[in-house]
Amino acid sequence: MSDVFARLIEGVIGREGGYVNHPDDKGGETIWGITVGTARRYGYVGPMGNMTRIRAVEIYRAQYWTGPGYDRVAALSEKLAEELFDTGVNMGPGVASTMLQRCLNALNRQGKDYPDIKVDGDVGPATLRSLTAFLRVRGKEGESVLLKGLNALQGERYIELAEKRQANESFVYGWLRTRVGIAA
Repeated sequence: MSDVFARLIEGVIGREGGYVNHPDDKGGETIWGITVGTARRYGYVGPMGNMTRIRAVEIYRAQYWTGPGYDRVAALSEKLAEELFDTGVNMGPGVASTMLQRCLNALNRQGKDYPDIKVDGDVGPATLRSLTAFLRVRGKEGESVLLKGLNALQGERYIELAEKRQANESFVYGWLRTRVGIAA
């Protein structure tokens, strides 16, 4: 387990907690933050309350770290990887990756620093090249600005989720309190 992932997984599992079956959560039963649907897709067949922490960590690594390419982002910026990982856990890696791509396109100074990339939710070679170029041009200050952009999009999405589905109002305060600004 990479040192970055080992550190991040402790924070995520600490925020997500143990077994939960909240009536307003569309994801249904969760343990360690892993929904029943995700657990089943990764081959877990037992009662959710019995899934081990070790199994949850394996799922997190595959679904939310190496699968979406956040391990490769970590090689460029641990803070950005942390933000993407946490947002991906809470909203889905495709959503988090799309937010990164949108920010990178908005911050490329009309293509002067690097070309626009396709906003497809895939952190592949083009996204990594753009992120590398952005960080080379903008440095640590740029990293901080990019984090603010990601957090702005994340906060806006939480409000939108609560506006579209009243039951999400059960969660929006906690999402904003504990999720927005994790790596800032």
